Amino acid sequence: MLALDKAAGLQNICVAVLAAMGSLALVACSTTTPVAKKPPVAKSADVAGPLVSETGFTLTDNVQIDADTRAQYDNAVRQLEQKQYEQGIASLLKVIQSVPTATAPYIDLGIAYGRTGDFDKAEASFKRALELNPRHPIAYNELGLVYRKQGRFADARASYEKAIALVPDFHFARLNLAILCDLYLADTACALTNYEAYQRAKPDDKQAAMWVADLRTRASH
Repeated sequence: MLALDKAAGLQNICVAVLAAMGSLALVACSTTTPVAKKPPVAKSADVAGPLVSETGFTLTDNVQIDADTRAQYDNAVRQLEQKQYEQGIASLLKVIQSVPTATAPYIDLGIAYGRTGDFDKAEASFKRALELNPRHPIAYNELGLVYRKQGRFADARASYEKAIALVPDFHFARLNLAILCDLYLADTACALTNYEAYQRAKPDDKQAAMWVADLRTRASH
Protein backbone atom coordinates (compact mmCIF):
# COMPACT_ATOMS: atom_id res chain seq x y z
CA MET A 1 0.00 0.00 0.00
CA LEU A 2 1.44 3.34 -0.95
CA ALA A 3 -0.10 6.43 0.58
CA LEU A 4 1.01 9.96 -0.10
CA ASP A 5 -1.21 12.54 1.54
CA LYS A 6 -2.00 16.05 0.56
CA ALA A 7 -3.52 18.44 3.08
CA ALA A 8 -6.83 16.57 2.89
CA GLY A 9 -5.51 13.26 1.70
CA LEU A 10 -5.96 9.58 2.37
CA GLN A 11 -5.23 7.68 5.54
CA ASN A 12 -4.01 4.09 5.65
CA ILE A 13 -2.99 1.76 8.43
CA CYS A 14 0.22 -0.19 8.71
CA VAL A 15 -0.56 -3.89 8.49
CA ALA A 16 1.72 -6.85 8.81
CA VAL A 17 0.76 -9.95 6.85
CA LEU A 18 1.38 -13.57 7.73
CA ALA A 19 3.57 -15.05 5.04
CA ALA A 20 3.07 -18.75 5.74
CA MET A 21 2.28 -21.11 8.55
CA GLY A 22 5.19 -21.12 10.95
CA SER A 23 6.50 -17.62 10.29
CA LEU A 24 5.46 -14.01 10.47
CA ALA A 25 6.48 -11.58 7.75
CA LEU A 26 6.10 -7.83 7.84
CA VAL A 27 5.27 -7.05 4.25
CA ALA A 28 3.77 -3.58 4.14
CA CYS A 29 3.30 -0.51 6.24
CA SER A 30 1.55 2.71 5.43
CA THR A 31 0.74 5.55 7.77
CA THR A 32 -0.34 9.05 6.94
CA THR A 33 -1.40 12.20 8.71
CA PRO A 34 -2.40 15.31 6.75
CA VAL A 35 -0.25 18.40 7.18
CA ALA A 36 -1.42 21.80 6.02
CA LYS A 37 0.95 23.92 3.95
CA LYS A 38 0.44 27.21 2.18
CA PRO A 39 -0.50 26.91 -1.52
CA PRO A 40 0.65 25.91 -4.02
CA VAL A 41 2.52 23.12 -2.25
CA ALA A 42 0.97 20.73 0.28
CA LYS A 43 2.93 17.89 1.75
CA SER A 44 2.34 14.92 3.96
CA ALA A 45 4.43 14.46 7.06
CA ASP A 46 3.85 10.73 7.14
CA VAL A 47 4.65 8.51 4.21
CA ALA A 48 5.45 4.84 4.07
CA GLY A 49 4.78 1.97 1.75
CA PRO A 50 5.35 -1.54 0.44
CA LEU A 51 8.74 -2.96 1.26
CA VAL A 52 8.76 -5.92 -1.10
CA SER A 53 7.81 -4.91 -4.64
CA GLU A 54 9.03 -1.34 -4.47
CA THR A 55 12.12 -1.41 -2.29
CA GLY A 56 13.13 -4.97 -2.92
CA PHE A 57 13.48 -6.24 0.63
CA THR A 58 11.37 -8.32 2.96
CA LEU A 59 11.65 -8.61 6.72
CA THR A 60 10.59 -11.92 8.19
CA ASP A 61 10.10 -13.03 11.78
CA ASN A 62 11.29 -16.61 12.03
CA VAL A 63 9.05 -17.72 14.86
CA GLN A 64 6.86 -20.77 15.23
CA ILE A 65 3.14 -20.13 15.53
CA ASP A 66 0.11 -22.34 15.87
CA ALA A 67 -3.13 -22.17 13.90
CA ASP A 68 -5.00 -20.29 16.63
CA THR A 69 -2.33 -17.59 16.82
CA ARG A 70 -2.33 -17.21 13.07
CA ALA A 71 -6.11 -16.81 13.07
CA GLN A 72 -5.84 -14.24 15.86
CA TYR A 73 -3.25 -12.31 13.90
CA ASP A 74 -5.31 -12.40 10.72
CA ASN A 75 -8.23 -11.09 12.73
CA ALA A 76 -6.09 -8.25 14.12
CA VAL A 77 -5.04 -7.28 10.60
CA ARG A 78 -8.67 -7.13 9.48
CA GLN A 79 -9.59 -5.00 12.48
CA LEU A 80 -6.82 -2.53 11.75
CA GLU A 81 -7.81 -2.34 8.09
CA GLN A 82 -11.35 -1.52 9.21
CA LYS A 83 -10.03 1.14 11.62
CA GLN A 84 -11.25 -0.85 14.61
CA TYR A 85 -8.15 0.15 16.53
CA GLU A 86 -9.21 -0.75 20.05
CA GLN A 87 -10.23 -4.24 18.95
CA GLY A 88 -7.09 -4.57 16.88
CA ILE A 89 -4.93 -3.61 19.85
CA ALA A 90 -6.61 -6.22 22.02
CA SER A 91 -6.07 -8.87 19.35
CA LEU A 92 -2.42 -7.94 18.85
CA LEU A 93 -1.75 -8.10 22.58
CA LYS A 94 -3.04 -11.68 22.54
CA VAL A 95 -0.76 -12.49 19.61
CA ILE A 96 2.20 -11.01 21.47
CA GLN A 97 1.44 -13.20 24.46
CA SER A 98 1.75 -16.23 22.19
CA VAL A 99 4.77 -15.03 20.14
CA PRO A 100 6.59 -12.42 22.24
CA THR A 101 9.71 -12.52 20.05
CA ALA A 102 8.02 -11.51 16.78
CA THR A 103 8.58 -7.90 15.68
CA ALA A 104 5.64 -7.55 13.27
CA PRO A 105 2.87 -7.51 15.93
CA TYR A 106 4.76 -4.85 17.90
CA ILE A 107 5.02 -2.63 14.83
CA ASP A 108 1.32 -3.00 14.05
CA LEU A 109 0.58 -2.37 17.71
CA GLY A 110 2.63 0.83 17.60
CA ILE A 111 0.73 2.05 14.55
CA ALA A 112 -2.61 1.27 16.19
CA TYR A 113 -1.63 3.07 19.39
CA GLY A 114 -0.52 6.04 17.30
CA ARG A 115 -3.90 6.15 15.60
CA THR A 116 -5.63 6.32 18.98
CA GLY A 117 -3.33 9.15 20.06
CA ASP A 118 -1.42 7.10 22.62
CA PHE A 119 2.05 8.07 21.46
CA ASP A 120 3.80 6.84 24.59
CA LYS A 121 2.57 3.29 24.01
CA ALA A 122 3.27 3.62 20.29
CA GLU A 123 6.86 4.60 21.04
CA ALA A 124 7.23 1.75 23.53
CA SER A 125 5.93 -0.75 20.97
CA PHE A 126 8.37 0.36 18.28
CA LYS A 127 11.25 0.35 20.75
CA ARG A 128 10.35 -3.20 21.77
CA ALA A 129 10.47 -4.20 18.10
CA LEU A 130 13.92 -2.64 17.90
CA GLU A 131 15.06 -4.50 20.99
CA LEU A 132 14.12 -7.69 19.19
CA ASN A 133 15.71 -6.54 15.93
CA PRO A 134 18.00 -3.48 16.19
CA ARG A 135 18.38 -3.46 12.40
CA HIS A 136 14.72 -3.02 11.57
CA PRO A 137 14.31 -0.09 9.14
CA ILE A 138 10.52 -0.17 9.25
CA ALA A 139 10.49 0.23 13.01
CA TYR A 140 12.85 3.21 12.78
CA ASN A 141 10.72 4.83 10.08
CA GLU A 142 7.50 4.35 12.04
CA LEU A 143 9.15 5.57 15.25
CA GLY A 144 10.20 8.68 13.35
CA LEU A 145 6.57 9.35 12.49
CA VAL A 146 5.62 9.16 16.18
CA TYR A 147 8.42 11.53 17.14
CA ARG A 148 7.33 13.97 14.44
CA LYS A 149 3.76 13.96 15.76
CA GLN A 150 5.10 14.69 19.23
CA GLY A 151 7.12 17.63 17.96
CA ARG A 152 10.39 15.80 18.69
CA PHE A 153 11.92 16.76 15.39
CA ALA A 154 15.56 15.98 16.20
CA ASP A 155 14.57 12.50 17.37
CA ALA A 156 12.45 12.02 14.24
CA ARG A 157 15.38 12.98 12.04
CA ALA A 158 17.70 10.57 13.83
CA SER A 159 15.19 7.75 13.49
CA TYR A 160 14.65 8.32 9.76
CA GLU A 161 18.40 8.50 9.24
CA LYS A 162 18.85 5.16 11.00
CA ALA A 163 16.28 3.60 8.67
CA ILE A 164 18.10 5.01 5.65
CA ALA A 165 21.50 3.90 6.96
CA LEU A 166 20.18 0.34 7.12
CA VAL A 167 18.46 0.49 3.71
CA PRO A 168 19.66 3.43 1.61
CA ASP A 169 16.99 2.71 -1.02
CA PHE A 170 14.15 2.92 1.50
CA HIS A 171 12.66 5.82 -0.41
CA PHE A 172 9.63 6.33 1.85
CA ALA A 173 11.98 7.04 4.74
CA ARG A 174 13.85 9.38 2.40
CA LEU A 175 10.64 11.25 1.68
CA ASN A 176 9.71 11.44 5.36
CA LEU A 177 13.13 12.89 6.14
CA ALA A 178 12.90 15.36 3.25
CA ILE A 179 9.51 16.62 4.42
CA LEU A 180 10.71 16.87 8.02
CA CYS A 181 13.75 18.90 6.97
CA ASP A 182 11.66 21.07 4.67
CA LEU A 183 8.62 21.81 6.83
CA TYR A 184 9.96 21.56 10.37
CA LEU A 185 13.74 21.97 10.43
CA ALA A 186 14.29 24.53 7.66
CA ASP A 187 17.25 22.47 6.47
CA THR A 188 17.18 23.06 2.73
CA ALA A 189 20.22 20.93 1.93
CA CYS A 190 18.82 17.91 3.80
CA ALA A 191 15.40 18.35 2.23
CA LEU A 192 16.72 18.68 -1.31
CA THR A 193 19.12 15.74 -1.00
CA ASN A 194 16.41 13.41 0.21
CA TYR A 195 13.70 14.68 -2.15
CA GLU A 196 16.08 14.00 -5.03
CA ALA A 197 16.87 10.52 -3.70
CA TYR A 198 13.15 9.82 -3.50
CA GLN A 199 12.66 11.18 -7.00
CA ARG A 200 15.27 8.83 -8.40
CA ALA A 201 13.29 5.91 -6.98
CA LYS A 202 9.89 7.35 -7.93
CA PRO A 203 10.47 9.42 -11.10
CA ASP A 204 6.77 9.38 -12.00
CA ASP A 205 5.70 11.08 -8.76
CA LYS A 206 4.61 14.46 -10.14
CA GLN A 207 3.73 15.86 -6.72
CA ALA A 208 7.25 15.21 -5.45
CA ALA A 209 8.64 16.83 -8.59
CA MET A 210 6.62 19.95 -7.76
CA TRP A 211 8.02 19.94 -4.22
CA VAL A 212 11.58 19.73 -5.53
CA ALA A 213 10.98 22.57 -7.98
CA ASP A 214 9.41 24.68 -5.23
CA LEU A 215 12.35 24.03 -2.90
CA ARG A 216 14.90 24.88 -5.57
CA THR A 217 13.05 28.12 -6.30
CA ARG A 218 13.02 29.08 -2.64
CA ALA A 219 16.68 28.14 -2.23
CA SER A 220 17.70 30.38 -5.14
CA HIS A 221 16.23 33.48 -3.52
